[in-house]
Amino acid sequence: MTDEFDVSFVTREDRSARVLIRGLTPATANGVRRAMIADVPTFSVDTVRFVENSSVMFDEMVGLRLGLVPLTTPLADYEVGDTVTLALEKEGPGTAYSGDLETADDRVQPADEDIPIIELKEGQRLEFEADAVLDTGKDHAKHQGGVGVGYRHLQRVEVVGDREEFDEPEPQILRGVIETEDGEVLHTDEFDNDLTNRYPGKEVRVEDVPGAFVFNVESDGSLSAEELLVRAVESLQDRADELADAVAV
Repeated sequence: MTDEFDVSFVTREDRSARVLIRGLTPATANGVRRAMIADVPTFSVDTVRFVENSSVMFDEMVGLRLGLVPLTTPLADYEVGDTVTLALEKEGPGTAYSGDLETADDRVQPADEDIPIIELKEGQRLEFEADAVLDTGKDHAKHQGGVGVGYRHLQRVEVVGDREEFDEPEPQILRGVIETEDGEVLHTDEFDNDLTNRYPGKEVRVEDVPGAFVFNVESDGSLSAEELLVRAVESLQDRADELADAVAV
């Protein structure tokens, strides 16, 4: 199955990536996008047991903020439904941050340490234990590790001739990733998204490349962008295998 596809990274960072995949149908591309949003599980705070909360916020409001703190998720070591305990004890004056959370497993901890939870005034105190559960975005949006996931057709740009001698050049804006007639793949940021900068004095034709899609993947830090994509594809494969087995019975 993998031999049918060609995958290359246009840009790759820990939390974001642009990935070019050739050999997809539009339906499969959309399936990959949906899987990254809904099928890949992440840890998120689900239950909070307050020992003391003398802040100005109700327990429910603090719990809501905790649920929005992305937690690193070692998927190889946990299964959906597993929990990890977190705790916090903080006294004012000062701000309680995500980095103040203590965890029973160092592999499951806030992806960012500087997310404010609550500001505590003099004499105010916050102490609680919380259970983070591993679940998917299908169950709740707080488990969506992909915070910015989308795709578009790869577009090919071909020079078709020279401009007329006295034609006034007008900006020809194109955003995203393109393929040149020489087969080079580049991002339009490199020429300020204006094809007239890349091809001065030239007339160009822009068309979609059949079966080629560029995915923009941004993670909240619970998983790397690369793992988010890989896990999404694996989930689609697992469901396809289940369907094949069911049909064969």
